[in-house]
Amino acid sequence: MPLPNERRSNGPFATLARAVDAARQFKTGSAGGAGPSAAIFVRGGTHFLSEPLVLKPADSGLRIQAYPAEHPLVSGGRRILKWDMATIDGKSFWVSEIPEVASGQWFFRELWVNGNRRGRARYPAMGTLQIDSLTDKSSQWTNSKSCFRFRQDDLKDWPSLTNAEVVVLSLWVESRLPIASVNEAQSVVCFGQSPVFGMHPGDLYYVENVFEVLQTPGDWCLDRAKGKLFYLPLPWERPETTEVIAPVLSQLVRLEGQGQAAQFVDGVQIVGLGFAHAEWGLPPGSSGFPQAAVGVPGAVWGRGVRRCLFEHCTFSHLGGYGLELARGSESNRISRCEFNDLGAGGIKIGEMELPGTKAEEARGNEISDCHLHHGGRVFPSAVGIWIGQSPDNRIRHNLIHDFFYTGISLGWTWGYGAALATNTLVEWNHIHHIGIQSDGEGALLSDLGGIYTLGLQTGTRIVNNLWHDIAATGYGGWGIYFDEGTSGILAASNLVYRTTHGGFHQHYGATNLLVNNIFAVSRDQQLQRTRQEPHVSFTFTNNIVFFDHGQLLGSNWKDDRFISEGNLYWDTRLAGQSNGLRFAGASLEEWRRRGHDRLSIVADPLFFDDQRDDFRLRPDSPARALGFRPIDLRAVGPR
Repeated sequence: MPLPNERRSNGPFATLARAVDAARQFKTGSAGGAGPSAAIFVRGGTHFLSEPLVLKPADSGLRIQAYPAEHPLVSGGRRILKWDMATIDGKSFWVSEIPEVASGQWFFRELWVNGNRRGRARYPAMGTLQIDSLTDKSSQWTNSKSCFRFRQDDLKDWPSLTNAEVVVLSLWVESRLPIASVNEAQSVVCFGQSPVFGMHPGDLYYVENVFEVLQTPGDWCLDRAKGKLFYLPLPWERPETTEVIAPVLSQLVRLEGQGQAAQFVDGVQIVGLGFAHAEWGLPPGSSGFPQAAVGVPGAVWGRGVRRCLFEHCTFSHLGGYGLELARGSESNRISRCEFNDLGAGGIKIGEMELPGTKAEEARGNEISDCHLHHGGRVFPSAVGIWIGQSPDNRIRHNLIHDFFYTGISLGWTWGYGAALATNTLVEWNHIHHIGIQSDGEGALLSDLGGIYTLGLQTGTRIVNNLWHDIAATGYGGWGIYFDEGTSGILAASNLVYRTTHGGFHQHYGATNLLVNNIFAVSRDQQLQRTRQEPHVSFTFTNNIVFFDHGQLLGSNWKDDRFISEGNLYWDTRLAGQSNGLRFAGASLEEWRRRGHDRLSIVADPLFFDDQRDDFRLRPDSPARALGFRPIDLRAVGPR
């Protein structure tokens, strides 16, 4: 019954866990122990969990869905209810004493107030600082350094320093470093542990959780030793009408199957639920992860999960990834879900390690019609969709934007060794504002892409996607980025524009084919190729390259072990003077004598209105005569 009866002897269960137990008893209590599937309808409102909800193979076939026209939210958080008022240094704070924090049982780095993420006290309040120099000589790859020199007066020996973290942004990762000491006289800060990679002069950083810099209304600080939460309210907020939630659990739902034992959580459907308020802390002694915040788990996590459905769900206000389907997860579908306000990324499929058996492979999953946005709030290096050692997946009709690192990441093998991220289909996705934010916030990291790939990827197709507004802080803001060993990919009929370092970059790889794409208006170079190898890097044919800044080709094009033919190039600054176009320092005639672009042309492609990002071809475009097929991207994004 949806409501209790008069005697309160029948009605809805009080908790989700109790409802799952009842459904399990209903199924196993039937004749033969394998009864019909059950459905749980979840009423609206917030359902706080005291521990993760666990689904086992015995729960196969269960459907958990929102009650019609209602919006239930499954929370791993806890309301902060008791507040005292305090005026400190002329500022009026709300203060809550939390004994579990003082005793070391609870610590959190996130807070949500009236449904909005609120930032920890941060210095500087906006933007970042820069490392001045290192305290002694070190390689950029070593992680043994635990001090750096800051610019004079950037940091202070604040009394609350033991609560603080410095977030250092090096290369493509962040390191979260607890402060051990600040020497103002020598401008040196030291940490209690080492960064992920060695730090460099000029690296960006900022400081979090320093009480003395807490001055922006809406920000907060947690004093671990005293067990006190300080919140500086917005002018209109009142304790009695304000909901404040801090996370307690790192995971909300666990689907625990065992693929290698053929014990799957099979056919579970989760429809219309919201998941929120999950935390994640770093492993002891760790300051972060080497790429993609890959060690951060999903708030909803599954292993040995088969033919399950996640539909019309929201994953928001989370400290880690939203949804993770790990080892042995096969033929699942994630459809029409929204992922936003994420501490890390959106979705992870598969694992870093190659599985030992076929049954342990995560494979054949589909992510479609989802909206993933505003991630990396705690771990900027996280990605929208991450596929590890996992084949045969489909990423279709999604909208991905406002991540600090990468939109889609495929593969986890560096070089030409064994790899499983094969036969992936990436089509009709719209990916924008990667590395930078749509609200104007600048880049934090380097070496990133709209899509980033690794290793052997036989059968993978990247087709009919729209990629734009992608930027990095130091180097490497690319649209389509084939990194180490990327091989066997077809990239066709994609539109890539407005990137900082190139629409396309291949570090090294083989047998990749780029055909019928448009690469437009990158800042530094349009196309980039890095490593020379004793084989053909890629084939680049029937593409349009259109630009008004930078150069056509960047990095290394000396060895001629690539195929480039039948393309259209246009630099708007040359006003039709094709002899002025340079191909890695060569004229067009010199380039052709090396065997490249003998059938290519230098001509205005005649877009409808490139100034307004309308890259459709006019009927009289010379690209049509080359055989270029017009790209119609009206169907990109969720349907």
